[in-house]
Amino acid sequence: MPDVVEHHGVPVLVCEADGVTIADVQDALDHLIGAAFACAEVVAVPSTRLDDRFFDLSTGLAGAILQKFANYRLRLVVVGDIGHHLSASSALPDLVREANRGRDIWFVRDLDTLADRLAPNTADRSSG
Repeated sequence: MPDVVEHHGVPVLVCEADGVTIADVQDALDHLIGAAFACAEVVAVPSTRLDDRFFDLSTGLAGAILQKFANYRLRLVVVGDIGHHLSASSALPDLVREANRGRDIWFVRDLDTLADRLAPNTADRSSG
């Protein structure tokens, strides 16, 4: 069962690394968005929980999942090392860079980095 923790007043649903693989939009709805909807503003999901197709932007999976998070007004944070996905793609590094400049989708190395990014006056700081 995921835990809800609070960082600087922001409730964060922290998903476990060994949970169900998020392989399609319905998985995201069932295992991420549904769990967070009533209790969290941010969903922190380990990168290992996301199917490899999420990181292959040509599949459209990332776009569909990110759109669902936007529709439900939830923020998504992918936590973990995605270096091998970044090196295999020309588009993914651009997505990560642009996402980390914003407020709604972040890619971070670890939960400590997430906590730092949620601190007041650091929301605009790039990290990842």
